[in-house]
Order: sequence, then C-alpha cells, then structure tokens
Amino acid sequence: MGLDRGRRSIGARRNPDSADAILDAAEAVLVEAGYSGFSIEAVARRARAGKPTIYRWWPSKAALLFDVYQRLKRVDYPDTGNLEDDLVGFLKSLFSHWRETSSGSIFRSLIAEAQSDATVAAVLAEYTKGRHAHSGQMIERAKARGEVAADVDSTLVVDLVASFAWTHLLTNRLDEDETTLRKAVDYLLKGIAPPGNSPPAIRQRSRRRRIVG
Repeated sequence: MGLDRGRRSIGARRNPDSADAILDAAEAVLVEAGYSGFSIEAVARRARAGKPTIYRWWPSKAALLFDVYQRLKRVDYPDTGNLEDDLVGFLKSLFSHWRETSSGSIFRSLIAEAQSDATVAAVLAEYTKGRHAHSGQMIERAKARGEVAADVDSTLVVDLVASFAWTHLLTNRLDEDETTLRKAVDYLLKGIAPPGNSPPAIRQRSRRRRIVG
C-alpha cells in the first residue's frame, strides 16, 4: 500500500531514508544493467518510489548518476606536508579506485555523454567545480607552506592534474606506476625548461622589468 512513513516524500527537501533507498536502487540497476541499461524507470521500480519524487531530487539521469558516482568514490587527498607527495598519492588513489571499482566506467561514460548532451555537460561542469574546491585544498596548503608562489591559480593547477587523470581514464591507461606519476607531477611543479634556463616569454618579461626598474 505505497511507501511506508519512513520512505514518504517530504517535498523538495530530500527524505534521507528515501534518498538512500533510491541511491541503493540506482547502484543495483547499474550493476545489473550497466550504464546503457540504466534508467529512472528501473530505479523507481526497484526503490518502490515514484518517478516524480526522483526527478524532484535529481532533475536528470546524469544528476542521479553523479550522486551514485560520488557515493561510490573512495579517493585519498593526502596531507603529507609535501605537495609532490600529496599529488602523487592522490593520483595513485584515484587511478586505483577507477581501475578496481565500477565507478570508473560510470565516470568515463558520463564524460563521453557530456560531449553530445548539454544536460550532462552542465552536471559535469557543476561536479567539476566541487572537485576543484576539494582538490584545490592541496594546492592551498602548499601555498601556506611556501612551496608554491602565492599568486598561483589553484583552480588552474587542479585542471592540469585532472586533465592528466581524465586522459588516462578515457584511454584506459590506469595502470601507470608511481615512477610515471611522479614524473608527471615533477613536470607540473618544476616545469620542462632546461636547468638554469627559462622559456623566452619569461626571459622577455624579466628584461622588461629590469629596463623599467
């Protein structure tokens, strides 16, 4: 006879019990049917919830899948006191999680679908903002320690790290060893100019400052 009191919708505000039941159902549907077979209808049937309730809390299938992805995600954000070790540890944890759980395939599919679906693209962009704020804490801590310049754009640094990670996810190269990950982080933190040398644009700016001074 319908949902019990603990599972009843309470309007736009999520009922924790109902939300958990829907997310449990969504995970189960993903396991059984995969990304291509995932649908709000299947989730509603398994959760014994109405589709309007699901759409009230998750306006699209993509929004629900991103919540499922975040629920499954188990990734470390190390605080070792050294930015290089923090970033290497983060990438190792992220690659391992994507490689060993179903969430990697979920995220890969969402990224791919975002290229042709504006709704998914919008949800991905919003998700990325939240991840920037979370991952950016590693960069901000390094600033406070004096490891990186105070005017470094943390969001841009996080974008560079994420670009490396997403490229490996999309090309199914999640088995990189620590040596390769450390080399990538080293390039990011120290640059690729020869020792004692700097790119022409930087040399030109330095000369301008000396002339102006």
